[in-house]
Amino acid sequence: MPVVAARRYTSRRCSQEGIAIDGGPRAPLSDGCFDWVGVAEPTDQEMELLRRQFGLHPLAVEDALNPNQLPKAEVYGGQLFIVARTAAIPEGEKIEYGQTAIFLGRDFIVSVRQGSTRAHVALRDKLEHDSEHLAEGPDYVAHAILDFIVDGYQPIMDKLELAVQAMEERTIEAFPDRSTIRRIFRLRRQLRRFEHIVGPMEAVCDRLVRHQLAMVDPEARVWFRDVLDHCRRAMARANGLHDTLASIVETASLLEQHRQGEMTRQLAAWAAILAVPTAIAGIYGMNFDVMPELRWHYGYFVVLGAMALICGGLWLRFRRIGWL
Repeated sequence: MPVVAARRYTSRRCSQEGIAIDGGPRAPLSDGCFDWVGVAEPTDQEMELLRRQFGLHPLAVEDALNPNQLPKAEVYGGQLFIVARTAAIPEGEKIEYGQTAIFLGRDFIVSVRQGSTRAHVALRDKLEHDSEHLAEGPDYVAHAILDFIVDGYQPIMDKLELAVQAMEERTIEAFPDRSTIRRIFRLRRQLRRFEHIVGPMEAVCDRLVRHQLAMVDPEARVWFRDVLDHCRRAMARANGLHDTLASIVETASLLEQHRQGEMTRQLAAWAAILAVPTAIAGIYGMNFDVMPELRWHYGYFVVLGAMALICGGLWLRFRRIGWL
């Protein structure tokens, strides 16, 4: 069985000893003692051993084996079942998701990881060196696991914020190219999915804070309130990035419209300037025998001078109003 760790903790000494996962019945534990079993990617048969040994509800076991569950908190008799979603960016800008299911009983906690690369080894070592908090029981361990998962959202937001800020600065200087536009829409899709994950996580933490649930001491709710605050912060940052990406597209569109407007004004100004000599040349190019000034000795130079003066006046005028 892929058991990462299976230990028994005693509050008086905060010592630990290994326990066997064989599907057999558990002996009653004394007050202050509890078991913490962590497994990763278990099979159906391996989860069946855990179900029999700890009396887990079959529906909860079925959900724990499904890696695509949305975050939730359900009560099954005297046990609390929590599904949390993990997230990480190992490389690039693609968020990869996993799942951690938590079975919380009076004297045990079982954590089941699916598709998550963030193991709980460091968290377990930290708690084993914090005897004061570990002695509070399995509900504190459940809080620590949820806090560990939600804290993993912050590096994702940090990385995406840097990418979005860089795109925002480049957009002000030049209209985004095709690859940048595709990247913007990929990030928006990633953030939309992240919000669909973090939203239910926020609801789960809110339920743990506000409602009286099995195996959660009322005095322990303050710890879950801290997790709720972190979850809300991640949700707010994701919403902000989503709005920023939308504003990048809008700003780029406005800047492009402004550039096109400048080009249109310039073309209109030059068209107006060129219309003057075109009109005059068109008039004197008509093939009539009787026309004024046709045989005037200085007519050619006067017409050219008039064209130059009018075009120069128009150029100065358009220059002053910013069209050229």
